[in-house]
Amino acid sequence: MPLQLVSSHDLSLHQRRRRPSFAELQGIPWLPLLLPADRARAEAELLVGDAEAGDFICRIGKPVTYWFGVVEGLLKMSADNAQGMTMTFTGVPPGGWFGEGTALKREPFRYNIQALRDSVVAGLPLDTFHWLLDHSIGFNRFVMNQLNERLGQFIAAREIDRMNNPDLRVARSLAALFNPALYPGVGNVLRITQQELAYLVGLSRQRVNESLRTLEAQGLIRVEYGGLRVLDMAALRCGSF
Repeated sequence: MPLQLVSSHDLSLHQRRRRPSFAELQGIPWLPLLLPADRARAEAELLVGDAEAGDFICRIGKPVTYWFGVVEGLLKMSADNAQGMTMTFTGVPPGGWFGEGTALKREPFRYNIQALRDSVVAGLPLDTFHWLLDHSIGFNRFVMNQLNERLGQFIAAREIDRMNNPDLRVARSLAALFNPALYPGVGNVLRITQQELAYLVGLSRQRVNESLRTLEAQGLIRVEYGGLRVLDMAALRCGSF
């Protein structure tokens, strides 16, 4: 089926897919790790979609067809528990790729991925993902590192879930979003609103605002226009404030 360049808000994210621009390809962290022929194949297969705030990129129970990454914007990974409450596992800022475990096993998604704001999401077709695993050492190393970092991330998320100290919850959650291995597109400044952070942390916007003021007073972060700058990552990660 030929690709169509469309912008209608009535079309699904899949129907809004298109070829990535040169600048968007430059934001994909694993492409430089590929040999020229492998990179050419990957670039020919990559697609991007312009997700609107609230769009679902993945839904629980749906079959996996792509390995996804964030070029621009912010996503959240969540699931509903037995009581019908939504549990947010993590946010996915620019540069982050996710779902490699699901793609490896070719199993249905066990979580939802939803756009918190207008975002550009890239997708590598599942068959191309597996072809690169079979042919590219650089790609294998990237995916292995992703899986290792993801394991540590979810162990930390479980710990955060049990914390009663809101300031500590916000600090550890912020540190997770600044992981340079999982989210190389973030750098030292994370473009995020207090409301978006509240969704990810599971606290009210007002309580998140209080925690950010506390962290800023301790010299761990600086609140800037449209985002947050980390000043002391080590302290943010261990909660030593």
